[in-house]
Amino acid sequence: MAATKLKILVVDDESLARKRIINLLAKSKRACEITECTNGIEALEKLLYESFDLVFLDIQMPELNGFDVLDNLEIDKIPAIIFVTAYDKYALQAFEVHALDYVLKPFDDERFYEAYGHAQKIIETNLKDATNDKILRLLEETRSLEPVKSIERIVVKEKGRIYFVRTDEIISIKAAGKYLKLSTENAVHTIRQTMNDIESKLNPSKFLRIHRSTIINLDCISEMQHWYKNEYIFIMQNGDKVTSGSTYRKNLDALLSESK
Repeated sequence: MAATKLKILVVDDESLARKRIINLLAKSKRACEITECTNGIEALEKLLYESFDLVFLDIQMPELNGFDVLDNLEIDKIPAIIFVTAYDKYALQAFEVHALDYVLKPFDDERFYEAYGHAQKIIETNLKDATNDKILRLLEETRSLEPVKSIERIVVKEKGRIYFVRTDEIISIKAAGKYLKLSTENAVHTIRQTMNDIESKLNPSKFLRIHRSTIINLDCISEMQHWYKNEYIFIMQNGDKVTSGSTYRKNLDALLSESK
């Protein structure tokens, strides 16, 4: 039985790099349908609305880098990933687990086909889902080697459209089941993400978690009132009132010391 055609996405902001990958894929024996993207935003839009078997993904790109693209996908939506990049050499060791490969530029044909062949085996044997946890662990391991960088905007998918909400426009973030509600001056956006995850991506000097289900923008506080014991009410610029939790009192210590 002939192998099914693979649906492959090639993402790189350098046209020569994309062409090299596409040419190598064309020379392989495996039939494939190739889509190319010139940046992370284009790639995210494709991955949100289409299914792919495999993605050749650059890391250093304008707007959204390779990690940002994966961060904005649900874990069960992440295809098999091969990083093809000139990224810092220490990351190479982090991706030596073949469930998720890392091809360092410049690469020769043999190295490319080694990674591609292994990815095909993962796809054919339906092992992709079993490797998703490894993908996440490797991403976290690599990020732990990098300086922490706060995100400046959040990708929101609503009603068939993609929005980019600047974090400095967010007044508060509230948990709502498996979703989060991002409140701005003029809108409320819904994203599927955990509080712990988004808290780790925000600038800690600008955003404060005051409750297990609430994060606020410190620049958007209009008034702060003592409520009960270690709990406080925050009145935000949009008129919204949010209450802190006693278990998050330690997060408020610096803010309370400034108000004295």
